[in-house]
Amino acid sequence: MTIRNVIEKIDQFTSERDWGQFHSPKNIASSISIEAAELLECFQWTDPAVTEVLEDEGLLRSVEEEIADILIYALRMCSILGIDAIDAVEKKLGENENKYPISTSKGMTTKYNRLNDAGR
Repeated sequence: MTIRNVIEKIDQFTSERDWGQFHSPKNIASSISIEAAELLECFQWTDPAVTEVLEDEGLLRSVEEEIADILIYALRMCSILGIDAIDAVEKKLGENENKYPISTSKGMTTKYNRLNDAGR
């Protein structure tokens, strides 16, 4: 299934329930933030390694569900605002490549505007 197919499915789901009337950019952005907080809640008071998450079927399923919710809302936002999701990601990756050149950012968690200071 393509991204376009997924967006069409989300739009159909929304239309069938007459929920478009509630999908303002602010409401969708709020929903993305709420679902992202629910994803973070999966890890509240813990800090499991990737292998630990993969071994915990319940936790992995919860993470999967929250990621799905986030993606559904993000793709719905793309639909209502006419944003090409793939194009937006490609543009942002290009910008990030410029902000975080390998030569100064590899192995670093430093924000792009402080990278030159970090090496000193």
